[in-house]
This record gives sequence, C-alpha cells and structure tokens, in this order.
Amino acid sequence: MIKSKKKRICRFCENKVAYVDYKDPKRLMKFTTEVGKIIPRRTSGTCAHHQRQLTRAIKRARHLALVPFVSDMAQ
Repeated sequence: MIKSKKKRICRFCENKVAYVDYKDPKRLMKFTTEVGKIIPRRTSGTCAHHQRQLTRAIKRARHLALVPFVSDMAQ
C-alpha cells in the first residue's frame, strides 16, 4: 500500500501575504537550514510565486546583515 502524502499548503498564501519582506528576519530564518542553505520549495511547501520572493528576500537580508550567510553552529 502506498501512503498518500499530505499536500503542503503555502504559508504565505494561507495568511494572504502579498509580498515577502526582507526586513522580517525571524520569518526568513525559518526557511533556511542551520548551515545557511535556503530550503527548497518541495520541502517547505511554498508555492512557486512565494518561493521566488522568499529567495530574493533572504538574499537581500543577507547583504544587509539582517540574516547570516552561515550560522555559528556550522563550524
């Protein structure tokens, strides 16, 4: 028997977020690993539209030092 996986719902669509803001580091850190990689769409469950915005926001926040490129735990 094949187990059917539960369809992941985009958190941003669910909360009716129109734009993923780079000035919200707490939200952005939820979509990065301990090493600092951006979590892919198939794992996080975000839709393609919001995943593109999320990636752009994380990269902007990194350049402005709001989000670290690599965490201290990765050493």
